[in-house]
Amino acid sequence: MRIWSLHPRYLDRQGLTACWRETLLAQAVLEGATRGYTRHPQLERFRAASDPLGAIGDHLAGIAEEATARGYRFDGSKVHRRSTPAVRLEVTDGQLALEWEHLLRKLSVRSPELAARWSGIELPDPHPLFTVVDGPVASWERAAAP
Repeated sequence: MRIWSLHPRYLDRQGLTACWRETLLAQAVLEGATRGYTRHPQLERFRAASDPLGAIGDHLAGIAEEATARGYRFDGSKVHRRSTPAVRLEVTDGQLALEWEHLLRKLSVRSPELAARWSGIELPDPHPLFTVVDGPVASWERAAAP
């Protein structure tokens, strides 16, 4: 499961679709609607939010907005709840950098034109749910540091 902290604009079609599916799974886990993935480390940051279900819904909404902007039809009714007031989670610049390198490696194989387009960016914009703060890779991250 990869729930990207970076803005969904950077994802290729496959990445955007996978992030949508995986974040829907995360929503189901947080709702208690599935027994799988309940201990997945990516969910720690959402569980720690003041409104975990609202935060995951806000993440899904950001993905759906990007999909709509690209002309895709992601079913927005699958977003069960948004936060009110809006929740903002923190992501460290170290975590964002790790995810960026991870994404660029994936794009270089399956979408080289996008990898070339984004290659000059040192640190990408975060998903609208996140505010960037200084810090290392997150403690819940299981991918190897770049």
